[in-house]
Amino acid sequence: MAQPKKKTSKSKRDKRRATWKSKARLQAQRALSLGKSILTGRAQGFIYPQAEAEEEEE
Repeated sequence: MAQPKKKTSKSKRDKRRATWKSKARLQAQRALSLGKSILTGRAQGFIYPQAEAEEEEE
């Protein structure tokens, strides 16, 4: 017969959630930074095809 698993302690659960949330916060910061650099035209590691879009409009 199947046995129930051991309960996870609150500290382990909280540590895991804190790690998950901190990763999400870091990714949000990076996305915002990339968006700002694209808007100002200073993006180095992101290819944004503006020239092709301008040619299609004309």
